[in-house]
This record gives sequence, C-alpha cells and structure tokens, in this order.
Amino acid sequence: MGLVVSNGRLYHADMLNTIVHGDPTALPPLVIAHGLYGSARNWGVIAHRLSDERQVIAVDMRNHAHSFWDPLHDYPALASDIAQVIEQLGGPVDVLGHSMGGKAAMALTLQHGDLVRKLVVADIAPVAYGHSQIQFIEAMRAVDMSQVHRRSDAEQQLAKLGVERALQSFFTQSLDVTGKRWLLNLDVLADQMPNIMGFPELDGAWDGSALFLSGAASDYVLPEHRDHIRGLFPGARFAKIPGAGHWLHAEKPREFEAAVRTFLNA
Repeated sequence: MGLVVSNGRLYHADMLNTIVHGDPTALPPLVIAHGLYGSARNWGVIAHRLSDERQVIAVDMRNHAHSFWDPLHDYPALASDIAQVIEQLGGPVDVLGHSMGGKAAMALTLQHGDLVRKLVVADIAPVAYGHSQIQFIEAMRAVDMSQVHRRSDAEQQLAKLGVERALQSFFTQSLDVTGKRWLLNLDVLADQMPNIMGFPELDGAWDGSALFLSGAASDYVLPEHRDHIRGLFPGARFAKIPGAGHWLHAEKPREFEAAVRTFLNA
C-alpha cells in the first residue's frame, strides 16, 4: 500500500480509508458504502449499533473524506475499491450501500459476487437518473473559505446559496475548517457526474439474497424499476420505510437499523 502526495495532501494509494466498529464475531462482517458527498463518519451511529452483533466496516469512497483522490469515478472502479477492502477482511461479507454507495455495492456484487453473502441497497436502482447533483458542487465551490472559522460559518453561506438545512450540516461534515478546504474532490465529482448518475452495462446476474430498502416518500426506486432489478438480482426483496425519503437512514435511523438487522440475521 503506497503513499502519494497530491496538492500537499498525503494519500494511501488505491486503498480506501475505513472506520471499524466492533470486533470480529461468528457472523460475517458488514461493509457500508456511503452516498455522494458523504463519508464513513456519517454512518457512525448506525454502524456502532449494528456492531453489537457483528464487526462493521464503513468506508470512505474514493474522492471523499480521507480516501485517495483519483480522476476516474465510475462504478466498476468503486466496486474494485470495495473488493480490495473485503479481500483484506478475508471475505465474504455482507454489504450495505446507500445511493451512490448502493450502485457501487450492486456493481461489486455483479462483478465480484463471491465476496458478498448478503446485499442491502438503500434507496437506489441500477439505472441512469435524469437529474444531476451538480448544483451542490457549485454551492460548495461558492463558499468563501476566508470567512469560515467554524462549520456554522459555512452552513450560513450554504443557506444563502439555497441549500436546505439538513444538507448544510451534511455537507459540512466533509469540511476541514482548519485547512479551509473541502474533503471532497469537487472537480472530479463534477467531471464524473454522468458516471455517478448513470449505471454501467454489466453482464450476468447475482442470485444471492438482496434487499432493496427504500424510503416510502422517495421516487428513486419506482415500480417500473423492479423488473430490471430482478433481472440482475433474481433473489431481490423489496421493502419501504414509511415517512422516509431518500435519506432514509438519517430520517428514520431506528427503523432502518431494524430492517437491516432483520434481513442480515434471517
């Protein structure tokens, strides 16, 4: 595992940063992959609670938080990153991915199915979406770091730029206040947005146990997506969390945790 320096930052080359919760048990470990603009740290509470039964490893995806930066950000690459982590754990493991992380988890399972025992995909489908998340990159770029002395300073600027309150605090979790910089490779994420919003054509299918868990108020996983999902994941089951939108794990954490725990232990 080599080290590289880029823009004055030190990176582990080609190895994701991880946050480990709990010790190994008789149950398979759970690897969690966060969504766009997120981090392993976002999953701390749920990961800690699930670690009462099994070891939980949350990863920082490439171009996010404390993982390496790379000009390529597509799902085969993200899947390969996670596969490397699982191989170090001795696999196979259970995998949970939300949004971008859910697409990465699906690509992982389709390309490296022997490394996955059970799959949980949180509020995303293996399809291309017509919208973009570029407006949030533009908002983060517009923050005047010379005026940022604490996270709340950045949140106030984001509010004036039209970013809703919940996302202000979410984004600023990836803010290095001391270094006055985002821990997000905004240039690459902007450049690679078509890959992030899309999903690659991958051969084959994975017939293991998969749960597609959605927010009932979200429109990311629609009824018309189900046939395509079942074509790739014949063992797919579907469930919805009432009163939750796309950020179901943050909006309904106890219900989300219970659904994941029940599925993994079934």
